[in-house]
Amino acid sequence: MKKNQKIDELSLDRRDLIKTSSILFGGLLLSGGLGNPVYGKTNSDEIFKPSKDNPLILTSNENSLGMSKKAHEAIIKRLPKAFRYLRYSSHSPRMQLMDKIANQFKLTQDNVTLGNGSSETIQAAIQALIMEQKNKNNPVQLVIPELTFEYAELYAKPFGIPIVKIPLDSEMGIDIDKMRQNVQAFKGVSIVYICNPNNPTGKIVPSKYIDKWIKEASTNQVFFIFDEAYGEYVDDKTFQSAIKWVVAKQENVLVTKTFSKIYALAGLRIGYGIGAPKLIKKIRAFVELDNINALAAVAAEASLDDKEFAKKSIEANAISRKILSDTLDELKIKYLPSQANFMFYQIKGDLKTFQKRMQDRYIMVGREFPPFTQWNRISLGIPAEMRAFTNELRNFAKKGWI
Repeated sequence: MKKNQKIDELSLDRRDLIKTSSILFGGLLLSGGLGNPVYGKTNSDEIFKPSKDNPLILTSNENSLGMSKKAHEAIIKRLPKAFRYLRYSSHSPRMQLMDKIANQFKLTQDNVTLGNGSSETIQAAIQALIMEQKNKNNPVQLVIPELTFEYAELYAKPFGIPIVKIPLDSEMGIDIDKMRQNVQAFKGVSIVYICNPNNPTGKIVPSKYIDKWIKEASTNQVFFIFDEAYGEYVDDKTFQSAIKWVVAKQENVLVTKTFSKIYALAGLRIGYGIGAPKLIKKIRAFVELDNINALAAVAAEASLDDKEFAKKSIEANAISRKILSDTLDELKIKYLPSQANFMFYQIKGDLKTFQKRMQDRYIMVGREFPPFTQWNRISLGIPAEMRAFTNELRNFAKKGWI
């Protein structure tokens, strides 16, 4: 299948999606996002045209394809019952989703905790593990890379524990050796947070380094949180999900995942954690009981069933990644090879100035990630969006701005 044909198929799905909404709700329901013209009729040659009313948003690593047709239909079907609370009965969407997640890894519901995005699971895990050690009067620390998704740090700060930031290595990868050395030297319990692929760099930690550390670490002294929000995009064979360690009954490993990225449900806020039953039980004690909503639950379950949509998301992302990397190569701009749905590249001059100049053209680019203040993270939108962005990059290069 040719690349152009793949994108045309993605566009057809979007047209069907919009048509369904229009028939059922007179074009009003969900018209805000799905009504965007570029998503309804784009083909592989079109270029998004940013405007004041329709800016190009490349800031938060969302999936610009929008949710799958099956997820959309599941929401429509569930809407008449949206006035009901989402219950814990065996046939409720909550429990059915937990079953589906567990079954795909040959685990049970006891291995699964749902969250308001993966962020809530990270928060609950950090707080549960810290409080457990504080109640035992054990020293506890959080160890993170010094350039990563900052939520683990933010959730730990109110507890006043040491937060150790290990600088990236010379190739801007997570320095597992230095992290391990710090943990081994600490007289207490360490919570280790590893975002893999890492956000904002997009780089992975090969499984062999993670596996070696897990095998040698004390299950009572080291707890690993692996944030795999972008794991579905990885095509590097050296990467393996840490869920394999949960399957192997490792009790000090938690893996968090989300439906925000590959499945394009960011606004519905739904994710999950996978871990040993004992660990999951501790985490659930810090999770809000009504933390997910019925529409998110049915959309997530339908998304897991839509293998074709996941495949198309990966294909579209790969095309957009190549559009951007080819342009960065052309302009001789340094960037990191990405295994996610964003890229991290170096700019010339002040980042805030660069952001403002892009904003003046109705293009929203990524935020600052200290201490790498001359680097910018850009989300990979659909190909039409990336052509708009790369065209502007070329214009900036002509003016000496990048």
